[in-house]
Amino acid sequence: MNLKDLVAIDVHTHAWRSALKPPDEAQKEHEAAMGRYFKYLPQHTTVPEMAAYYRGLKMAFVVFTVDSLAHPGRSGISNEEIAELAAKNSDVAIPFASIDPARGEAGVREARRLISDYGVKGFKFHPSTQEFFPNDPKVYPLYEAIAEAGLPALFHSGQTGVGAGTRGGGGIRLKYANPMLLDDVAADFPDMPIIIAHPSFPWQDEALSVATHKPQVYIDLSGWSPKYFSPLLVQYANSLLKNKVMFGTDYPVMTPERWLEDFDRIGIKPEVKPLILKENAARLLKLGQA
Repeated sequence: MNLKDLVAIDVHTHAWRSALKPPDEAQKEHEAAMGRYFKYLPQHTTVPEMAAYYRGLKMAFVVFTVDSLAHPGRSGISNEEIAELAAKNSDVAIPFASIDPARGEAGVREARRLISDYGVKGFKFHPSTQEFFPNDPKVYPLYEAIAEAGLPALFHSGQTGVGAGTRGGGGIRLKYANPMLLDDVAADFPDMPIIIAHPSFPWQDEALSVATHKPQVYIDLSGWSPKYFSPLLVQYANSLLKNKVMFGTDYPVMTPERWLEDFDRIGIKPEVKPLILKENAARLLKLGQA
């Protein structure tokens, strides 16, 4: 990966489809529901397709799936496939893994295997779809494996498009995604970098508070068009958190082109833009100096 040639690093993208097998009906229904909610047409959803797309934009991207025992069928791609295909496209692709904490000790062993054998660079958690409170001590052995490897843990926060508009919200409960729950995790694992994903509606103030107070806590700006960012989020991104806020799209639900177009209109200082778009992520992910 040649950082000098990259204009940005997108720290939050999803590989929805396997490049090795066709999607099943549950997957198709999930993608269609997400498309209706976000008003987009799903595309570039395998890792090789995404790599070609981001390569054309001169961007790198962090890519993952979401492992959920409570809501299976929403992803047809494995951690291993993502890691292997990312390795083949390592000029732009950075693999994260996802393990549902409900897997218990088996999940901890799996995390260690994915780190040692597949070289994953971090872990993605989605408390709402995985149905766990991030500060539950039962999850701590999994965090210990991640922290020992010096890798970051990325947590979905706030409202989610998953299940939105479907009957009962698809059974998804938003309560698990309050970013204040991550304050306990940050205090108990001070050497594990934590990324709070998304503007954390309706808990934006809590996310800013945790990121300001805990040195190893970052925020990614994915999942929302920047034109909808709260004034307080823009203020903090421009000042106190300028070294801890990072570009992310939640691709494929939002394209980098659309995100960047709106980002240019929200008053981010010229000297802060390179930090948000590339340099903060390069430092956190240990990709070298941007």
